[in-house]
Order: sequence, then C-alpha cells, then structure tokens
Amino acid sequence: MGHFGDVAGQIYERGVAGERPELPMTAEGLEAAARAVLPAEAFAYVAGGASTERTMAANREAFARWRIVPRMLRGVTERDLSTTLLGAPMAAPILTAPIGALGQVHPDADLGVTRAAAEIGLASVLSTLSSRTLEEVAAAAPDSGRWFQLYWPRDPELAESLVRRAETAGYRAVVVTVDTWSLGWRPRDLQLANLPFLRGEGIANYLSDPVFRSRLDAPPEESVQAMHRAVRHWAAVFGNPGLSWPDLSVLREWTRLPIMIKGICHPDDARAAVDHGADGVVVSNHGGRQVDGARAALDCLPDVVRAVGERVAVLLDSGIRCGADVLIALALGAQAVLLGRPWVYGLGLAGQRGVEHVLRGILGDLDLTLALAGYARHSEVGAHSLVRERVG
Repeated sequence: MGHFGDVAGQIYERGVAGERPELPMTAEGLEAAARAVLPAEAFAYVAGGASTERTMAANREAFARWRIVPRMLRGVTERDLSTTLLGAPMAAPILTAPIGALGQVHPDADLGVTRAAAEIGLASVLSTLSSRTLEEVAAAAPDSGRWFQLYWPRDPELAESLVRRAETAGYRAVVVTVDTWSLGWRPRDLQLANLPFLRGEGIANYLSDPVFRSRLDAPPEESVQAMHRAVRHWAAVFGNPGLSWPDLSVLREWTRLPIMIKGICHPDDARAAVDHGADGVVVSNHGGRQVDGARAALDCLPDVVRAVGERVAVLLDSGIRCGADVLIALALGAQAVLLGRPWVYGLGLAGQRGVEHVLRGILGDLDLTLALAGYARHSEVGAHSLVRERVG
C-alpha cells in the first residue's frame, strides 16, 4: 500500500541520478521564488495582509505555541489519511482555500488548482471572485469534490442566481464568507494602487451571470466603455454589510447543498450559525487580510469546537504551512483544514503542476509527521497529542 510520504523516497531516488526538485520544498521557499517571478501587483495581492500584518504573524505564531509529543512503537506500517466530510470522501483532510483573481498569477488560474486537487483526491473551494466561470471550472474537473464560496452581494437576486448556478454545475457545498463584506486596509495593494477586480480580473462569475447582466445597459464585451460600467456595477453590489443571521434561512430556500459559514472566530457566532441552519463553520480570519490585530485563527479553534463541534463540521483556515500545522489543527478539533497561499505560489511558478507539487508536498509531510508521532490515522490525534509551550 502506498503512502503520501513515499514522495520523499522518490525524490531521494531521483537524486541518485543527479535530479533535484525544480520547485522549492518549503512554504518560505515558494514565497521567495514567487516574489522573484510574479508581477509586483500579483505578488502583493497574494502575500499581503491587513495594515501592519500583525494578524498574519499571529496566525503563524499560534502554531509555534503548540508542541507535538511523539509516541513510539505503535504500529504505523499501514496508514490512511482519507476522510469523509459533508458526506463526501476525500483523500486527506485538506482542501484548497478559495482565492480570487488567480488569472493575474498564472493562465491556468482556477482550472489549474481545481484539476490539481482533483488529481490527488482533494476537495477545492472556488471563490466567487474566480477568473474563470464556475461552469468552466466544473467542466474542467467534472468528477472532483468542488465547493463554491459565496460573497453575498447586495443584490439578492444575484446572490440567488450564483448559488443556483453552483448547485446546477455540481458543486457539493456552499461556503458563505461573512468576514469580507468590504476589503480590509491592505497597504501592499494600496501602495501599488492595485485592485484586480477593477480591471475586470476575477469577476468572471458576475460578468457571465444573467441577473448581473440584466442590470447593465449593454453587454460588457460590447466595448471598453461597457466593461467599465459593468466593473462599476460590480463594485456597487459586491459586499453586503446589512446581512444578518436570519438571512441564512433565505439561503436554505435557494439550495439543498450543505452550507458552511467561513470567517467565524467567536463561539457565539458559531452557535448562531448552527442555530440558523449551517451545516458547519470555518474558523478563519481570512489569512490576516481583514482585521489587523485580530486573534489567531488557531487560538479561536478550541472555543468554537467546544461550542458546536459535536453538532456540525468545524474546519480551520488561516496559517497552515506544513504537515505539523495540519496535525496540530486536527488535534485541536478541526475535521479538516484549508490551505491557501503556498499553493498559489506554486501556481504562479508552474501552473497546475506547481499546485500539485505543493499539495503532494504537504500531504507527504503530514503523512510522515503523523506516522513519526505514532499515529496511523489522523482520527487518532487529539488534545493528548500536544502540549502547549510555556511562555516566560
């Protein structure tokens, strides 16, 4: 039986013939390599966070406060990372996070990450702000485990249309992001005066939507001026600061798909999400891109798990960079994690092949870390697997 960790042996074997990996093997190496090749605007958009980026730093520091306690002689010859989430089987408890405007990073864009995840057996979450339409992405990987992330717009008919399109196209869940009804203060993007959506990048789902198009005085493809007007309309309807918990009942009327709420940091919000019909929550601070000085997502996880973990699925997003991070998140109660920036850097470096490189790397790292810590399955880890690092 093969294991994801076998990729390490394969690399060493190729090394005997003088072959070394073309792409970096660490998250830090991927970021540095991407910085060197991506346009400054694209790199800043992916790498940047809110204001002083303290929340980005806090996400990483939170993982460093936990230590894995390896156990020995526990029989880990046969290992299995597979899991079932929202009724769907997955090769491992890792999903690719929804990230918009990928067309500025590489021409493969959303097709590349969806195909890469499908090739490995992982689920991918497509952003509303994708560079390719949700139907194009579905056609590129029709049998894959695809979820659709929704930024709920001001126009309720547009929101309903996006959700119904996703269900018709075969997406398996709707992930409502509730922490980004407006973009945070992002100095890296501001310094370059760059917001890709205002250049028409990342709004394919809007430009192709019949409701959105019905609000325009001319098709956006008709002229440069018509496209400019379409972009202005997108800016006017993108975020909805008036949303409240009862609106989730409306979403339930639109779809039979499972509903996940992404952007939860407080246990009371987790309870509210479940009480209003959510099938799960994603503990996330948007990778540190929204509220500067916010609590680390990992630090929020245990409270949310205690609040709703026996009722619904709880996932963690923000700060995952290696296999040990995944193990720590699972041990603290997450059923799965969302991985973001590292695979985007891989996409920028080598398209779909780069995404596969990153995903296989983190899976190999997770497999070996779990096994060397004494676990054959990720379901065996828990609070007993960790100790909290003492400070001072």
